[in-house]
Amino acid sequence: MTPSEMLTGADLVETLAHRLTSSGWRMVTVESCTGGAIGSLITDRAGSSDWYEGGWITYSNALKLQLGVPAEAIDRHGAVSEPVARAMAEQGRLRADVDIAVAVTGVAGPAGGSPDKPVGTVWIAWAWPGGVDAEVFHLDGDRTQVRTQATLQALRGLQQRL
Repeated sequence: MTPSEMLTGADLVETLAHRLTSSGWRMVTVESCTGGAIGSLITDRAGSSDWYEGGWITYSNALKLQLGVPAEAIDRHGAVSEPVARAMAEQGRLRADVDIAVAVTGVAGPAGGSPDKPVGTVWIAWAWPGGVDAEVFHLDGDRTQVRTQATLQALRGLQQRL
């Protein structure tokens, strides 16, 4: 385990706060399988309103569509996919008019998995001016463990991209 993988959510948020504050950037979250856990961790820190605009919990495909995720991306690739994660992050950043966004979509379980996308498959995307990046993670454990790991990976990815 690397040192950054041993950091708690509060540690990751603290580092994120310093980086965003020093850069003058603001951020937004777009969450599906994490159900608001990233936003909750962020807002546990006093002063997060200085750099955190807020977020969307787009748990259903209908809300993903309302956010601006193209129906074609969902129809062709499914809600748990790179194109959908990228669109979630891009649309969240644009609609909130912020500098950086993180989006998470995945299969937390215990049901809902498939041979192509087993339980623990999570796509995370980060969007910033001029760029968008996405990674797939194959996380182990029960529903709570998958959601917690996805939340921490999303925060680690933000740090790496700032």
